[in-house]
Amino acid sequence: MENGPIKKIDIQQGDIIRLKVDAIVNAANTSLLGGGGVDGAIHRAAGPQLLAECKTIGGCPTGEARITKGYNLYARYIIHTVGPVYSGEQKDSQLLTRCYRNSLKLAGDHDVTSLAFPAISCGVYGYPITKACKIAVDTTISFLKDNPSMEKVIFVLFSSDDDGVYKDYISEISAR
Repeated sequence: MENGPIKKIDIQQGDIIRLKVDAIVNAANTSLLGGGGVDGAIHRAAGPQLLAECKTIGGCPTGEARITKGYNLYARYIIHTVGPVYSGEQKDSQLLTRCYRNSLKLAGDHDVTSLAFPAISCGVYGYPITKACKIAVDTTISFLKDNPSMEKVIFVLFSSDDDGVYKDYISEISAR
């Protein structure tokens, strides 16, 4: 495989709200009004203006994405996407693919050149990290091939185990 797009991908363990990127992706719920995990952390860090803007959007269906300002974050934008609750059915992978594809497209539409993703649906929504990682990385590589203006996509993982899954997969596809 040609390594061009892979060179634009970075894997980090850490806190997505601290990254200095154009946009971060929020693993949101359909209301967009905040919740637990990364969603709650982003809402707390961005400040009350984020909740006020999200109330004007009217929610977001699973697989789709919406964009808001970043407010008190380093990021100019927050792209909110709603991942599927894992059921083991084929629709799960289709919906998760749409989350990444729609988030990347929205970033491109807003001239975002650096973007950070959490592991969408891998927390309380129960998506297995190995399966989710392949969808996230493969969808991102496909996007980067057709969108050279995107300079950097960072996957920010909460745990060292998840970080290892992503780094192993990147190594595997780089060796192809």
